[in-house]
Amino acid sequence: MFRFSAVRPSHFLPSLFLLLSGLAAAYVRDLSVFFTSLFNVLPTLVLLLGGAYCAVYRRQRELFLMITVYIAYYLLDTQTDYFRDHGRVREDAAVVFHLVCLLLPMLFALFSAWQERTHLFQDMVARFAVLLAVGSVALGMEQSYPQALLAWLVEIRWPALHGSWMSLIQMSYPVFFLAFVVVVVQYLRQPRPLHAAQITGLIGIFWMLPQTFILPFTLNIMCSQVMLMIAAAVSHEAYQMAFRDELTGLPGRRALNERMQRLGRNYVLAMTDVDHFKKFNDTHGHDVGDQVLRLVASKLSKVTGGGRAYRYGGEEFCLVFAGKTLEECIPHLEAVREMIANYAIQLRNQENRPQDDQQGRQRRGTSGSGSVSVTVSIGVCERQAEHRTPEEVLKAADQALYAAKGAGRNCVMAHGQKERRGALRVA
Repeated sequence: MFRFSAVRPSHFLPSLFLLLSGLAAAYVRDLSVFFTSLFNVLPTLVLLLGGAYCAVYRRQRELFLMITVYIAYYLLDTQTDYFRDHGRVREDAAVVFHLVCLLLPMLFALFSAWQERTHLFQDMVARFAVLLAVGSVALGMEQSYPQALLAWLVEIRWPALHGSWMSLIQMSYPVFFLAFVVVVVQYLRQPRPLHAAQITGLIGIFWMLPQTFILPFTLNIMCSQVMLMIAAAVSHEAYQMAFRDELTGLPGRRALNERMQRLGRNYVLAMTDVDHFKKFNDTHGHDVGDQVLRLVASKLSKVTGGGRAYRYGGEEFCLVFAGKTLEECIPHLEAVREMIANYAIQLRNQENRPQDDQQGRQRRGTSGSGSVSVTVSIGVCERQAEHRTPEEVLKAADQALYAAKGAGRNCVMAHGQKERRGALRVA
């Protein structure tokens, strides 16, 4: 099932930046001795650093993607070095190049879709076995039957589909197309920075291969960039795991702590808690409880007035308003509280799930015994003379939250406020 709502342009930004910078560098004709020397060792440096990073964090899929790209780089770099030194290609250049054009996208798609589901050591052995088997067969055929293999590779099997623009063997285009379908479907089913990097990296490889013997250092630059995309995606996902809550998608406690250290002199912090969440969880189950938390997080993320929502822990959330006063924030907190209270959650079993978003909205619009609603209580505090640090303001907001709970829930209470705001939702 595709998750179009989880697709984020930010997943592609680091990879697109590396791709565009690689394209720009590849078209530079006159390079200094420094950059010439750098590009000669860059792929090896990237593999060593990025591969060590992936190995330490046990990201074997990414490690083998980088190894696959580096093997292709090594095979083609041997050919381009010979071409630059002698002004002509080696006798085996054509068959090696065509094999790389065929096997690189195939192995790239295979390792992209190969999830780590078994024991780490067994998984590594299996990946090495596949890589070794494919490489051994290709090498054996290239050494034993070079002319027959070359004739089989360059044969035009579909004349009607062949175009003069094709600079690779015809067989490589359907392989690239299938590989592209694999990585795109994988991203749509599970949108992640790594899967976005695989799409962008495959595009970079597709552009690089026809330019290998045309633009100097194209091979070095683009292979390095593709491996950097993978390493950067691993770092991106590691950041998300550390700073973003997986269930709700909101920034987590660590991100809140960092944000609190960068607040200015004027700010407002609001603590939010889902009312009767434990009772709700016990009655309807943890799956529905998770659904409630995602709903509340979704509504809180849409708070107006410049607020930013964070998952504090459990059923508690924190709203940060930088550069705002208490009077400016109260209306926005009241609006988001009312939005949550007026939203009916349609309870469904797995067999009765809607097929699309439109059907889901229609069901949410109907009333029935299968719908429930939740409310939140909010405690808010503004930085003042008696609360100078963010920790003190957050503690005061938490005290105001307890006051909101004691005042009947489903309301907004400021620190030091005596009367409740808001009203209980009438069914």
